[in-house]
Amino acid sequence: MQSAVMQIIYKGICHWFLKLIVGVQFTDCRFLRKEKQFIILANHNSHLDTLSLLSSLPGNLLWKVKPVAAEDYFGRTRFQASMSNYFINTLLIRRKGEKDSEHDPIRKMLEAIDAGYSLILFPEGTRGKPEQMGKIKSGIARILSLRPELKYVPVFMTGMGRSLPKGELLLLPYKASIHYGTPALIKSTDTQEILNQVTEDFEEMKEKYQVIIEEDEE
Repeated sequence: MQSAVMQIIYKGICHWFLKLIVGVQFTDCRFLRKEKQFIILANHNSHLDTLSLLSSLPGNLLWKVKPVAAEDYFGRTRFQASMSNYFINTLLIRRKGEKDSEHDPIRKMLEAIDAGYSLILFPEGTRGKPEQMGKIKSGIARILSLRPELKYVPVFMTGMGRSLPKGELLLLPYKASIHYGTPALIKSTDTQEILNQVTEDFEEMKEKYQVIIEEDEE
């Protein structure tokens, strides 16, 4: 039932709303159907990011992909947590307060992976300024070092932070895009080398797609 509901919401409604009204350009990511499991790593500038990523995925994968989200924001109450888990399929993690073994973010993500889910993760940890990417945190390196057989997929998004900047409630139409990179395995289990590898992937994508932005604005 959840799978059908998510397909109606994200493929039948959100995809077309984002494309026709907001101006989001979706690139083809049907290649993900060939991947048994993966972690999508994406830059983070807006609350549109998760919505856009879910709307870009092949419909039959939606229920298998869990966006990692902050419990203190998307699960403040039991009702809100239930709604987030059902309609967004979130994996809620605790960013603030006491973190015992039950609420350890790394443990919760590993448990979801071991249960067969793929993840959407924003390695910066929080939303940044429009068209800017912050430093990648070490959490993703720890996860990949413990599950080296799991591929990661870098995704670089542009324009989302201008359509709905951090702290704003008004959604503005703006040309935005989602660019999928190539699924990759880590080359080392050393966390610093993993961070370097992922950072290099994003630097290449940032350079490539920011050139497109600059050309479009000229």
